[in-house]
Amino acid sequence: MPIAQVIVDVPTSQTNTPYSYGISDQLLDIIQVGMRVLVPFGRRQVVGFVVKLTDNQTFSGKLKNIIAPVDLQPVLNKELLQLARWMAEDTYSFLISCLQTIIPGGMRTKAKKFLTVTDEAVLGDNVDIFQGHAQIEYVAKELDKSQLKRISSLIQQGLVSEHYSLSNHAHQLTQTAIKAAKSEVELTKIQDELPNNAKAQWRLLELLKQGTETILQTEAANHKITGSTIKLAEQKGWLTKIQVAKNRNPFTSAVTKSQPLTLNPEQANAVQTINASIDRGSNQTFLLEGVTGSGKTEVYLQIIANALQQGKTAMLLVPEITLTPQIVGRIRSRFGEQVAMMHSSMSVGERFDEWRRIESGAAKVVVGVRSAVFVPLDNIGVIIMDEEHDSSYKQEENPRYQTRDVAKWRGAYHNCPVVLGSATPSLETRARAGKGVYQRLVLAHRINDQALPEVEIVDMKQEIAGGPDSDLSASLLTAIEMKLQRHEQIILMLNRRGYSSFVLCRNCGFVPKCPNCDISLTYHKDLGQLKCHYCGFTRPMPRKCDQCGSTKLRQLGMGSQKLEETVNRLFPTARVLRMDVDTTRKKGAHERIIKQFSEQQADILVGTQMIAKGLDFPNVTLVGVLNADTGLEFPDFRSSERTFELLTQVAGRAGRADKAGQVIIQTFNPDHYAILLAQTQNYEEFYRTEMKVRHAGKYPPYYFTVKITLSAENEKQVVAQSFAVLNQLQQRLSPNAVILGPTPKVIKRINRRYYYQIIIKYRQEPTLSTTLTELLNQAQQKSKSGIQIGIDNEPMDFM
Repeated sequence: MPIAQVIVDVPTSQTNTPYSYGISDQLLDIIQVGMRVLVPFGRRQVVGFVVKLTDNQTFSGKLKNIIAPVDLQPVLNKELLQLARWMAEDTYSFLISCLQTIIPGGMRTKAKKFLTVTDEAVLGDNVDIFQGHAQIEYVAKELDKSQLKRISSLIQQGLVSEHYSLSNHAHQLTQTAIKAAKSEVELTKIQDELPNNAKAQWRLLELLKQGTETILQTEAANHKITGSTIKLAEQKGWLTKIQVAKNRNPFTSAVTKSQPLTLNPEQANAVQTINASIDRGSNQTFLLEGVTGSGKTEVYLQIIANALQQGKTAMLLVPEITLTPQIVGRIRSRFGEQVAMMHSSMSVGERFDEWRRIESGAAKVVVGVRSAVFVPLDNIGVIIMDEEHDSSYKQEENPRYQTRDVAKWRGAYHNCPVVLGSATPSLETRARAGKGVYQRLVLAHRINDQALPEVEIVDMKQEIAGGPDSDLSASLLTAIEMKLQRHEQIILMLNRRGYSSFVLCRNCGFVPKCPNCDISLTYHKDLGQLKCHYCGFTRPMPRKCDQCGSTKLRQLGMGSQKLEETVNRLFPTARVLRMDVDTTRKKGAHERIIKQFSEQQADILVGTQMIAKGLDFPNVTLVGVLNADTGLEFPDFRSSERTFELLTQVAGRAGRADKAGQVIIQTFNPDHYAILLAQTQNYEEFYRTEMKVRHAGKYPPYYFTVKITLSAENEKQVVAQSFAVLNQLQQRLSPNAVILGPTPKVIKRINRRYYYQIIIKYRQEPTLSTTLTELLNQAQQKSKSGIQIGIDNEPMDFM
């Protein structure tokens, strides 16, 4: 009896060991590896993934049978199944969570499936299935073996399409088309018999005679053929109406075709070197280290073109949604309809349609954020990660994968190069390039030999001591006024959203805090609310103090919303845009703001770190950074690296075209090496300095790290379990391992749960993998008592 090995989706009983299920004769020719199936599990029926088919039965009892297939075609191919297994091992996660992460969001929903007939002839031959309806809900349990086989065959022939009823009602879109019901000879005879005044019918018959299999009704309208003419022709039996699938188009604007640009010697060397790797099918990893404005994007475009010329596909990953519109526009202008896009601001339906377009081979180039690394591209020729240093590439929820590692895995699978591009590479990547593990390619100069912007550091301690307290220094105010007079554009970055950081009672010192988290509430003036940026709790702005009843409440600190208000007050004639999480919640908001600013419909762009990297505005000649110390305040070993990266990236937005750039950085720590070296954009000196700090502290890249996080609603419970885990680690690991903790996280309570963590630093620990796997399996039992345990391999922070 054939047996299916199935990974089931049961949150409280997760395991990486598949369950065995029998396959009835009715489903024998239907079940395939990579399909999802409905199976009995205890008293329930649950969905699982078929990961293997075998004839060997190790279970001595009687196996339960698969109830029905959820899919009629596999949703995961061989490569993606292997990738999921590797991810489970690498991230210490359960396989089911990896499988669910890989498939697109629309398919992860508890959705109904529908079948749509694309050829009306199918209805007459399959009355028992469709009962005359062009679209039916697919309920496998209600179909017998012969019906399931027929449906599978019809799908393979393209006569029936399957789709899902996705969340937020994103159904598969269809549109009306027509097809000839008679031969060309018969249509010509009908045409000859038409009266002279039946011109619309004559045009319709002429269109049908062209031999095109299907003609969209909208296309017929372009030939001045109305719906009434089509209806009359249908009644006369000349044609039949059918419904055909219509993909949602995530691209909001048209693009003009562009041609490859002339490369400078550094760019040409990079393109030639990477293309050679593509040509010979080598899975080499490259670090493309280029200063801001050095033309890395044109290098990407030309190596993608080489991959396409060889019949291969390409993937370009970016860290932020904000980068997607501009870079997608450039790629579409070069490669047209071959480009697909994947990011979280797209609707579920748009992502689903793009995924199907990629799977079918219609799209050859994919541009997207972190999750796009899983798209079902075949025969990949090159994988590119732009701004590879960015922390957004690390998934913070289970499975906690690092996109760079997934890209390298897929590069090895397809024997293709992986290109890591950045002006400020992560220390881990730069260290590997230094050791020859990656090949380093350097773009040391801006294109057209444009100089890097002049950077001025303003010591805010002296600024405040020498005059009235102000959030904008005299230097920055003067520079803004000058640029506005010259009709040049300005970017102001403050990496804190909201209006003010917190509200303080000046009578008793009380600060309103979130009832669910150990954090003060942030004031959002436009909403008139205090808001928690961790759990989402909101409350109206109080009129008096909760503790003493005083009305002497003051908003302290500045967020991006208050900065926007201040700039509008100081420069009333300037046109100001704000770009942060609050202004980009609605679909298309990123694209709209970027388009407005790039078309110079605004003079000043105020925003958080999302405006710091990758964007290209030729008329921006001034960048101001307020409170550059924000990142340095965090008690984390990457604080200096992140500060240097952010300052260098945002400074690179100025003077990218033929106008000189100016950058003003306001700070209370003007002597910190991260800020001083960002002033000169001296990455290599920063790298050498920071590596000494990492070596002294036994931090990456000198040591590997693991973060174990435990949480529960009861603090005593999580503390006791944390020390139990510590004891387990001390017994299993060698004395060479450095174990820190358990300690509470920087914000100890989030959403009514208390969080403690243990950090492991090591170089070689043979028993670590088995120890963490045991802990993962124990976590299943602990979850029943309210304790959650998470394992983060190579975390981005220790906070």
